[in-house]
Amino acid sequence: MKFLPLIWSNLKRRKLRTALTLLSILVAFLLFGMLCTVKSSLTGAEFGDRLMTRNKVAIILSLPLSYTQRIASTPGVDAVVHQSWFGGIYQEPKNFFPSIVVQPDKYLEMFPEFILPEAQKQAWQKTRNGAIVGKTTADRFGWKVGDHVPLTSPIWGQPANQDHWDFEICGIFTGAKKTTDTSQFFFNYDYFDEARQKNKGEIGWLAVRLKDSSQAAQLAKTIDEEFANSPYETKTEAEGAMAAGFAAQLGNTSAILMAVVSAVFFTILLVAGNTMSQSVRERIEELGVLKAMGFTNGRVLFLVLAESCVIALLGGLAGLGAAVAIVTSGNPAPALLPRFFLPMQYVYLGIALAVALGLVAGFLPAWQAMRLKIAVALRRNA
Repeated sequence: MKFLPLIWSNLKRRKLRTALTLLSILVAFLLFGMLCTVKSSLTGAEFGDRLMTRNKVAIILSLPLSYTQRIASTPGVDAVVHQSWFGGIYQEPKNFFPSIVVQPDKYLEMFPEFILPEAQKQAWQKTRNGAIVGKTTADRFGWKVGDHVPLTSPIWGQPANQDHWDFEICGIFTGAKKTTDTSQFFFNYDYFDEARQKNKGEIGWLAVRLKDSSQAAQLAKTIDEEFANSPYETKTEAEGAMAAGFAAQLGNTSAILMAVVSAVFFTILLVAGNTMSQSVRERIEELGVLKAMGFTNGRVLFLVLAESCVIALLGGLAGLGAAVAIVTSGNPAPALLPRFFLPMQYVYLGIALAVALGLVAGFLPAWQAMRLKIAVALRRNA
C-alpha cells in the first residue's frame, strides 16, 4: 500500500492514454458480464429433484396425454404434471412471451418457485379460461387481475369461429428467487384442448418430481425404457439439460461466449501491454534513479506489475459494475432472456481475469525494467 501514491502518480502522467486504456478494458469487461448474463439466463435451472420427459425425436413434437398417468405410476416418481408450448402473441408479433398450457390444480405444487396468493390460486383453478402471468410480463403490458387478454398463436391457430384466444388474468405471480422466470403466462389445459382444432389429447412434455433425487439417472432410464419402440418414444433428462436444449436452438452459447471473449481480451491485452511498454520507456531515467536509491530489481518488477494490475482492475471492476447495474435495472429482452441475472461466480471470474490481464500485460515491460542497468538508464537522456 505504501507504493500506491507512486503508482497513482505514474498512471496520471499521461491522463488521456490512461483514460483510453481504462475505457477499453471497461468495455471488454462489460461485454464479458453481458455475455455471461445471456449464457446464465438461457441455461439456468431451478431445482435438482425434477426430470423432464419429452419426445425423443424433437422437443417440438408432442406426446399422448396418457403418458402422464403411466409415468406417475412408475416407482420412485412423486408427482407428474404435463405442459405444452402455446407460443402466444399479444396484439403484434414483437409482443411475444413464453405462454404455456398447464394443469392449474397441480402446477404450482410442482413448481413452488412461483409465488401466487392463495385467493388468486383458487380463482385460477375455478376459471376455465383463467390465466396467471408473471410480474415481469404483467408490468411490461400493464396487465392487472381481472383483465381480459386476447392472444393469437401461430402454432395452434385460433379457436373455431373466433379470431383470438380470450384469457382472464386471475393472478400475477412472483418468484421465490431472483433467478425465477417471471415472464411466463400459464393457462388451463382443459380450456386449450377443448378449443384447439388439431392434436387433441396430446401434450408437449412432462415435469417429473422424484422421491429421491439421487435416483434421477436410473429413473430417467426406466421411464424411457417404458416407451421404447412405441410410436412416441421419450427422452427423459434433468431440468437443466432440457433448458440447455432450448438454448442450443440459438447455437452453442458456450462456444460463442468463449470465441467473443477470447477475441476481445486478446485485443485488450495488446492495448494494455502497449500502454505499459510506453510507460516504462518514458520512465527509464526515473527507474534508474530508483535503483540508484536502493530499489531492488524485485521491487522494480513489483512496481511495474502493480501499475499494470491497478489499471486492469480499475477498468475491469468498472465494466463488471456497469454490467451488474444493467442487469439489476431490468431485462431488456424478456422474451429471449426469461431469467436475466449475472451469477456471482462470473463476477469473481471477471475479477480474476482482470488480475490475470494486468499480470500478463505488464510482465514483459516489468521484466525489462527489472533488468535495466543503472548506468544505462541514467545516461539515456544525457
